[in-house]
Amino acid sequence: MLRIQFPHYEALRIHGEETYPHECCGVLLGKNEPGQDGPVNVVHQIVRAGNTRTDSAHNRYNIAPGELIKIQRQARGLGLDIVGFYHSHPDHPAMWSSTDIAEAHWLGCSYVITRVAQGKAEVTNSFLLLGTSEEDKSFADEAIEIEIAEAVS
Repeated sequence: MLRIQFPHYEALRIHGEETYPHECCGVLLGKNEPGQDGPVNVVHQIVRAGNTRTDSAHNRYNIAPGELIKIQRQARGLGLDIVGFYHSHPDHPAMWSSTDIAEAHWLGCSYVITRVAQGKAEVTNSFLLLGTSEEDKSFADEAIEIEIAEAVS
């Protein structure tokens, strides 16, 4: 399961709207915690990343290795881990593609995809990357639990 606070959930969806008609991308920082039905990737922060794809930015994304290392160091400094990644699918379903699985390498991480149709975020889904190696990795549908903070009076 992926657990995310509402403001972070909304921020990654808005990121997709802002970069439309190109794909946005970013990193989910948090902790992997035990849950009743298995591990839970709990998001504490999202970090926007630049999409370095210049050839197909409308249907592909890439986070530069140097930027990813910088984000990983930032996470470590906060006592957090990389628990997932997010990107948008402009005018395409919020389902993983053959390219998404081929380019996913962080086993145990959540991969969040938002369908952005005509500039408006619609469906957001998450997929957990399972397996023990590149040879047997696969995506499994993952529930998203959105936490809504109570107003403090």
